[in-house]
Amino acid sequence: MSLQCGIIGLPNVGKSTLFNCLSNAKAQAANFPFCTIEPNVGVITVPDERLNKLAELVHPQKIVPTTIEIVDIAGLVKGASKGEGLGNKFLSHIRETDAIIHVLRCFNDENVSHVDGVVDPVRDKEIIDTELLLKDLETIESRINKVEKQAKTGGDKDAKIAFEVYSRIKEALLKGQPARIVAFDTKDEERIAHDLFLLTSKPILYVCNVDEASVINGNTYVDALREAVKDENAEILVVAAKIESEIAELDTYEDRQLFLSELGLRESGVNRLIKAAYKLLNLQTFFTAGPQEVRAWTFRKGWKAPQCAGVIHSDFEKGFIRAEVIKYGDYVAYGSETAVKEAGKMYIEGKDYVVQDGDIMHFRFNV
Repeated sequence: MSLQCGIIGLPNVGKSTLFNCLSNAKAQAANFPFCTIEPNVGVITVPDERLNKLAELVHPQKIVPTTIEIVDIAGLVKGASKGEGLGNKFLSHIRETDAIIHVLRCFNDENVSHVDGVVDPVRDKEIIDTELLLKDLETIESRINKVEKQAKTGGDKDAKIAFEVYSRIKEALLKGQPARIVAFDTKDEERIAHDLFLLTSKPILYVCNVDEASVINGNTYVDALREAVKDENAEILVVAAKIESEIAELDTYEDRQLFLSELGLRESGVNRLIKAAYKLLNLQTFFTAGPQEVRAWTFRKGWKAPQCAGVIHSDFEKGFIRAEVIKYGDYVAYGSETAVKEAGKMYIEGKDYVVQDGDIMHFRFNV
């Protein structure tokens, strides 16, 4: 399952620095606009303590974590929707992603220039919001023009539904509201809205890039941003990209943990960001565990057992018979699959079973 989060923001807010911390890809980090022209793509390992714990119990030959893709997209500027900067190209890169990580500068540093001269994350957010909204409005108006006549004068039921969906989204956009806040009543309406692939319909995570002094409790910039997005369907994460780059240079896990401890942190901002991005995509993890490998598999929340079986191999889904399920807590409590079975804690589930995050699965199939 290949899913992408795109990192966006104005120039010089710390996007590429953060991206470099997230992956081994070497996006150029420089103190001038447009140092990232083509989107850099990194395949990022999703940290999961449960995978390590299972490996300790099973002693497999190898451990395979799950991953997501992070795309570093060049900095947007005012007027991007009209082609300013490298506008249309950047917006097309955003459209191709499944979710957005919007990095905002929430620190003062006279050695790092700001594209507008003064640090103001709320203003920066509004600049990019406006560009995304304008591009979506352009898309919606084009769609409305195509179906309006059929919806109002013909008997085309689908056109009427589409016109209603487009009109509701346009109303929100004209109010300066993102498309993702518009709720729909039916699956057909949701499908029509989804097929628009609007920029402002994508789930979003705001990342406040702060200085070291603000990494635990935030600062006035973070407070202002939190107030500005309180009515949005969005999350906020506080990270210090400079600290993350220092952590990334340390050689051992022990050194990194000691560094974090000295700062009063339990976990790196990078780990928290990856987990938040994974959640943002509505993703969860199930595991397979055996002597050859302990492996994490990605699935969408709400998927049933056959769909999850198909993540491993399409034949598993086609010939699905049943799933043998062990809850993660039971596996850890009893220490082995054999002990779990003896305790009667392995469950046999059929096609309607909704897989839960952390389930340890064994699929039976016949093709």
